Amino acid sequence: MSTNYDIRDIRLAEKGRFRMQWAAREMPVLDLIEARFAKEQPLKGIRISACLHVTSETANLMRVLQAGGADVVLTASNPLSTQDDIAATLVAHYEMPVYAIKGEDNATYYRHIKAALDHKPHITMDDGADLVSTLHKERRELLDGVIGGTEETTTGVIRLRAMAHDGALMFPVIAVNDALTKHLFDNRYGTGQSTMDGIIRATNVLIAGKTVVVAGYGWCSRGIAMRAKGLGGNVIVTEVDPLKALEAVMDGFRVMPMIEAAPQGDIFITSTGDINVLDRQHFEVMKSGAIMANSGHFNVEINIPALEKLAVEVRRVRDFLDEYILADGRRLYLAGEGRLVNLAAAEGHPSAVMDMSFANQALAAEYMIKNHASLQRTVYSVPEEIDKEIARLKLAAMGVKIDVLTPEQEAYLNEWRMGT
Repeated sequence: MSTNYDIRDIRLAEKGRFRMQWAAREMPVLDLIEARFAKEQPLKGIRISACLHVTSETANLMRVLQAGGADVVLTASNPLSTQDDIAATLVAHYEMPVYAIKGEDNATYYRHIKAALDHKPHITMDDGADLVSTLHKERRELLDGVIGGTEETTTGVIRLRAMAHDGALMFPVIAVNDALTKHLFDNRYGTGQSTMDGIIRATNVLIAGKTVVVAGYGWCSRGIAMRAKGLGGNVIVTEVDPLKALEAVMDGFRVMPMIEAAPQGDIFITSTGDINVLDRQHFEVMKSGAIMANSGHFNVEINIPALEKLAVEVRRVRDFLDEYILADGRRLYLAGEGRLVNLAAAEGHPSAVMDMSFANQALAAEYMIKNHASLQRTVYSVPEEIDKEIARLKLAAMGVKIDVLTPEQEAYLNEWRMGT
């Protein structure tokens, strides 16, 4: 067992092992990659520092990286997303250094990130770019040893592209989030289901008949709106992008500014990647009993300091649900302390969609090792051949077959002279 770790309780390891095995049942693509990695050892001698949500699905990615020969350290990418039994099983059964405790304070969170950087990584594997940001700001002496990185989430990709634009990014990063087999499935179906799961676990409210306000209409928010509607919610979408707003209208949702939606909503869900999407002016007109939840990566989408200033009393009324009593007697509720509600109050995405997302992580790491010498210090998309291979493997694992172009059809698609 590794002696370098900081987790809640090593005695939780057996419980975590069973949950990790349960998740693996729906992660056949990772199993196929693990079999090849174990044989070919493409990651042999590579140190990887991973800053990801410490869940049963992430644990299965970690075993695949280890099987490929990597020396891996794992730290949490969010103070409330860690599953303590999974952290314990990785330490006890995989001898992996893990630095993650559910509910850790901000100082502990960054101390854990720095512990992961002490591993002197060749590859960073990030979810939200806190690891890369800390590396660039506080541990620059380690930069020469890094050949590249991967980034899991929309928020992280936004931060990394800003770094690249400013010339601050010192190594290439592959935007795993932008792979079709990631955002079309993980962001949409995974976030949609797990967000509603988190809200229901935190509140136990009936969604049917409620007015649900969904901020944004990117892939995550589309999934949330879809699932809220499927549960009987009357969904309003707010947007700043006219194209996405138009798409939401065409998909059958009401679209309006947040200030107009605020007095109408029973449940508010943010997933935009931006700051203060729900702000003081919205709190001031919300109806008593309104519930707020965030499914974006950082806890900045709901202006919690402004909410605290309006409140005369704050109390915990359920696990992961806080009641803010305002001066006029209204009561507003915040789920999961404004952090990722699907991980703060529930278990995160179903393993079937994380199978594809984490397959992208594993194959992107392999690609980075093979190609880093020819890559620039910027953000790259996942190569199309990796995306298609993951989709092919997933379909095969599901027992789904598709057609193959005949030579005649392939020739026709490459011929410009033929018409009607």
